[in-house]
Amino acid sequence: MMKKYLLVLGLVAYSMSANGAGVVLSDTALDEEDNTFVEESVSSSKSETNFTRTTPQSNSYVGQNAFRDLVSNDTSDPLFLTGDNNFLSDTYISFFNRKFRFGQYLDYGINNDLVLHANILYQLDTSGRDENGFSATEFGGVYRMNHGFGKMRIISDALFGLKLWGSSHVRTPEYADSSYYAGLRFGRQYYGVTLAGTIKSTWVFDNARGLSYIDFIPEAYFRLKYNLRTGIGLDFRKSTNTHLLENQEWLNLKLVKQFGNTQYVARFDYEFESSEIQIGANVKILF
Repeated sequence: MMKKYLLVLGLVAYSMSANGAGVVLSDTALDEEDNTFVEESVSSSKSETNFTRTTPQSNSYVGQNAFRDLVSNDTSDPLFLTGDNNFLSDTYISFFNRKFRFGQYLDYGINNDLVLHANILYQLDTSGRDENGFSATEFGGVYRMNHGFGKMRIISDALFGLKLWGSSHVRTPEYADSSYYAGLRFGRQYYGVTLAGTIKSTWVFDNARGLSYIDFIPEAYFRLKYNLRTGIGLDFRKSTNTHLLENQEWLNLKLVKQFGNTQYVARFDYEFESSEIQIGANVKILF
């Protein structure tokens, strides 16, 4: 009986010692797993921290690229500038005061700062005044002084041009024998809208008259969808000789449909003082 009791005690003691050893081993394994978990958690938190730090920059970078792609071929944007080695063709027609006007504008990006252009109009007069003929051929350019980087992001351009060889039969400023102009354009581009303002002074010299006038043109241009835009602007024109050219206030509206690098533009212009209306259309192709 005693032997059986001692044998049972021995088995219980052995079982307890074995269970104790198992608990110790299990605690060691948990410590290793806990340390691994802590290290992975720290590594994960670091990666999450790095991710939260880099994600806004990445999103900003992607957003900037998407925005630049959006405006790079939006040729009707008032702050558009033809890029380096790119070529823009703008063919247009308009009807105003019983006169049809056909025009061709061409420009070329010398680099990302300077664009040179040429522009010519032909007028067909149905009013009986026989003011038919070619306008003065315009040679000019745009120089981008500020691309809009930094906190302010204000874009500014210098405008300049010279018109020569106008028809002596046409007595409007656009068709004068010779004139030149200089101006400043400034504004800011957003994803959905561009806000811009232009001030330009023009001096006209020909055999029949001489005058100068100043145009101040505020504009708002809206990107409604990826291929649909619209714009509204006002042109306040102040003349130094109202007998030859009256002061004018124009409302300018346009609707733009874009297909790739081609834009089709419908225009409507209204002059408040004379209640005159001009309608027209443009086809712009960027190469």
